[in-house]
Amino acid sequence: MSGYLIRGAAAIMTGLPGVAARAAGPDIRIADGHVEAIGALEPRPGERVLDASGCAVYPGWVNTHHHLAQCVLKGVPAGINLPLMQWLDAVPYRYRYRFDEDLLRTAAEIGIAELMLSGVTTVADHHYVYWPGIGYDPAAVLFDAAGRLGVRFVLCRGGATVPRDFEARDPRAPKPETLDGIVRDVARLVEAFHDPGPEAMRRVALAPSTPTWSVRPDELNVLARAARELGIRRHSHLSETADYVRYCREVHGMLPVQFVAEHDWLGPDVWFAHMVHLADEEIGLVADSGTGIAHCPASNCRLGSGIARAPELAARGAPVSLGVDGAASNESSDMIAEAHLAWYVHRARGGAGAVTVEDVVHWGTHGGAAVLGIGRIGVLAPGYCADLAVYDLDDVSYAGLHDVAIGPVAAGGRPALKWLMVGGEIRVEDDAIVGVELPALIARAREAVRKLAA
Repeated sequence: MSGYLIRGAAAIMTGLPGVAARAAGPDIRIADGHVEAIGALEPRPGERVLDASGCAVYPGWVNTHHHLAQCVLKGVPAGINLPLMQWLDAVPYRYRYRFDEDLLRTAAEIGIAELMLSGVTTVADHHYVYWPGIGYDPAAVLFDAAGRLGVRFVLCRGGATVPRDFEARDPRAPKPETLDGIVRDVARLVEAFHDPGPEAMRRVALAPSTPTWSVRPDELNVLARAARELGIRRHSHLSETADYVRYCREVHGMLPVQFVAEHDWLGPDVWFAHMVHLADEEIGLVADSGTGIAHCPASNCRLGSGIARAPELAARGAPVSLGVDGAASNESSDMIAEAHLAWYVHRARGGAGAVTVEDVVHWGTHGGAAVLGIGRIGVLAPGYCADLAVYDLDDVSYAGLHDVAIGPVAAGGRPALKWLMVGGEIRVEDDAIVGVELPALIARAREAVRKLAA
């Protein structure tokens, strides 16, 4: 087989902003793992033709912030109606020390499978379930799960040197890690897994859980220096709730973005999740420094945290991307649902023209690639990696739709996925993940929930 010809697509979104957001098509040629051409094309000998009649083709979504371990903690009754701080105590931190290798693998495979079925081809996972003497290698489990399902994977290696208040009160909680221990482990992971290339399948980022509570202020500079020496990016949560702002004002006498700027945690090699509560002067600091945002509207709505000022950041030139977060603070790992909500919430706040579908697709594809620094993904254009989703819109949900291109985002609900490609390899066909027995995986997840709830 010499490649693929995706033929007769009703619409092609490129992931690029503005007038370049759509390609004329209707055909896409895939060769050697890359997009070779888009236009009116004829089949070549030996080329497999994929009939995309009536379909919308998107670049593969790039999910820039997730917690895959939480995919077996959805809808925990004790935390379902709590805001962030109380929810952290009731859900992820209450269960984190019960994770072993098998439980993490099940959670990761469930989360990645759900992401793939919504059209995600790149996953950045902020994993912070670490403690001294954990007894297994969470990074190896996560990279293995992503590799077997066939997606690009960025491990944001989390951790903390300072326990949360509720952990400090729990006699069962293990001690936090040391700064040296975190830095040594990140260096090990870079040596074992990190590919700095523009088409990387594996990346590592250094990612303390929060810069405000999880590490000491002087340790932030050490972590920044270590990441720079290792040639990797940095990630964390910031300003997710008003508590972040209040804490920084009371303890440090400044706003959160000012605080991280003081400790060398702004720049084009840094992206933060959430950034819901930003003052005007912080918008300027973020944009002028090239710092990125993983915008997670579903989690922010679910926890009552607020709505990030993503359109303002984008207008100022800051890299904006999408992350599904959770899935315990979202109950979903569905990027279509995330994109749909992103389109809605900003129009509710800023008016009907505040954000377009094309804006949201750009954030979730090309924007995500820019935030992660993987240069040849996130765009459907010749020369880019053939990471793409072909959505079948032959469903009652899309009947009567005048503009097929906006269907997956505007109509809501996950459309059937005819094909998902990563690097020109078919990973999903006719809504089935290649090589994955989904009923068996779902049964494993149900058993995991039963044990956790016992």
